[in-house]
Parts: sequence; C-alpha cells; structure tokens
Amino acid sequence: EYEARTGRMCKPPPPSARRKNIEFEPLSTTALILEDRPANLPAKSVEEALRHRQEYDEMVAEAKKREIKEAHKRKKIMRERFKQEENIASAMVIWVNEILPNWEGMRATRRVRELWWQGLPPSVRGKVWSLAVGNELNITPELYEIFLSRAKERWKSFSETSSENDIEDAGASVADREASLELIKLDISRTFPSLYIFQKGGPYHDLLHSVLGAYTCYRPDVGYVQGMSFIAAVLILNLEEADAFIAFANLLNKPCQLAFFRVDHSMMLKYFAAFEVFFEENLPKLFLHFKSYSLTPDIYLIDWIFTLYSKSLPLDLACRVWDVFCRDGEEFLFRTGLGILRLYEDILLQMDFIHIAQFLTKLPEDITSEKLFSCIAAIQMQNSNKKWAQV
Repeated sequence: EYEARTGRMCKPPPPSARRKNIEFEPLSTTALILEDRPANLPAKSVEEALRHRQEYDEMVAEAKKREIKEAHKRKKIMRERFKQEENIASAMVIWVNEILPNWEGMRATRRVRELWWQGLPPSVRGKVWSLAVGNELNITPELYEIFLSRAKERWKSFSETSSENDIEDAGASVADREASLELIKLDISRTFPSLYIFQKGGPYHDLLHSVLGAYTCYRPDVGYVQGMSFIAAVLILNLEEADAFIAFANLLNKPCQLAFFRVDHSMMLKYFAAFEVFFEENLPKLFLHFKSYSLTPDIYLIDWIFTLYSKSLPLDLACRVWDVFCRDGEEFLFRTGLGILRLYEDILLQMDFIHIAQFLTKLPEDITSEKLFSCIAAIQMQNSNKKWAQV
C-alpha cells in the first residue's frame, strides 16, 4: 500500500539476513525443548535430549491435569447451580401452595423460618416482603396517587419558577423538606449504575422518580435522604409500583430506619453502642484492632444501614440479606455487619485505618452468599443473657 501511494519500492532484506532471523525464531515454547539447535550451535547430547523430552512430557501432563481440574470445577459449578435451581423450584411450590395461603399461622413456625433463611424464591420474594413488612400506616394505592400528583405539581412549579439557587436553599430548609424533591433527580442516575435501568431513558427511571417523589410529599418531615433511592429501587424490582411505595413507606417507618434517615443522633449512637457490644463479644481481636485506630462503627455502618446493604453487596446477595431482615427485623442488619467483619477478619487485621475504611466502603465483588451466610450464622446475638433489643 505504501509503495503504491509513494511510487517507491522498498528494498527487501538479503536472503541470508532473513534466513538467519527465522533460524533463531522459536515456533513455540515447545520448540525450545524438542527441536534441534540451529546448525551454528553445538548439537544436544543424548542426555540433554532425553531430559528435554521428559520435561516436555511433564509439561503436557501438567497441562492435561489443569484441564481436567478446570473441567471438574465447571461441572461442580453446574451441578450446584442445577441443585440451587431445583431447590428454588421446590421451595416456590411450598411458598405458593402452603405458606402464603396460611401466612399468619405458618410464618413463625420453625419449618418456615428455616426455609426463609435459605433465601426466598424470586417469584414470591416481593409478596413475602410486603407481608413481612406489613402496612401499619394503612397506605392505599389511592393515597399513593394523591401524593404522586402533589409531587408532579411541585416538580412542575420548580421547573417554571425556581432558579437553581432557590432550589438549593429550599432543600436546606427544614421547614420545607418537600423541596428535596429536586435532589432526587441527582441521585436516581447514581442508583445501580451498572444496571442502566434506572438511568434517564431506562425502563425504571420514571418509576423510581415517582416513588421517591411521592414519599417526599407523604413525609416532608423526613424528606429525601441519600441512600433512599437504593431501597426504593430494590422494592421496584420486586413489586408493582403502588405496592413498592406502600412497602417503602412502612419500611422507612421502622425505628432503626427512622432514626438514621431523620439523623436522630442520640438514637444512632445507641445503635452504634449496641453494635460494639456484640462486636467485642464475637470478634474480640478485630474489635481491639479497630479500637487501636479509633475506628468507630459510623465510618462503615452508616452506608450499610442507609441502603440496607443494597449498595455495598452484589444485588442478588443484598436481596437475600433483605429476605432475612424482613424475617428478623433490624437486629439482622447489624448481625450482617458483624458477618462481613468476620468474613474478612484476617485481611482487616493486617490493615491500618485508611485501608480498613476504604475496604469496608467498597467490599470485594466476589463475595458469595454461602460464605457470608455461614459467617452470619456463626455470630451470636446474645450478651450476658441479653438479646439485641435489651442491649
């Protein structure tokens, strides 16, 4: 192509030079062992040739061994996945035919609690969450529509009359927390960014906007707080719009969530203090290590509690944490936190303040439900015969 454009001919290298290069270019790592040396080098001795042949055979055997091992690993993963799918299918039948029709009578039985611990089948997850969270606030779909209409009116008035500065001032005003409606727009695009479904133009963007806007009008005393978008998003993925709003409002009305989202410092400190009691009880070495760096629970717990682990853990694992949280209540959120610390205890003991804070803020992505839940199961939520609520 270069010659055609320039009209200049490239001078080919002399044949001897080309031949020399080829002679010294091994075809593969195998060639280095098996092929004879170039003519200008001394030939291999018989012993060396045998040794090279043996090394080559060992390399082939090792490669085959690795291949067999990988094949076994793949088969094991497939078997486990198949078994998991079978368990989910059989569990779904039990949930649909036996448990849900007799919810009040069966929810507290040992059999149901054990089945619940193993994770809810995705097809019944939303229904079970709704029933477990309850509707103490007696919110109806009609009430949701009323507050959604109010939110839409507020958005319209913002876009017509408010400057950006006015919005910022209004957002900071405690007297008018509904103004935090405008802050929602910023946060929605940051919600599960890797899924793309909540970003502008995505199928769930407007839905998430609606649920959060309606809640902000329903509870102007709380308003919109960062982290809420993750909780609403998880509910939207598992429930219909109005049902997601009802569960969302009732969930945020629980004592722990209300304390955190209203930034009730005295209550938050009580939760942190209780967490530290069980931290010291279950993981004394790590507790002392954190103490030596004055590393307090608020540094990592606030983010975990605010989003109910949906931002910190892989989504499927976060949903499984939610399953048991709906069963056991707020205690399980703190038990999960201790389970994470137990899972990574050996790593954390080697780290200083900065690295611990960074690690706990962004947990490894390869965390599995089996490992985490075995660590959570090992956490004892009892201190001097006192349970979580008493502590």
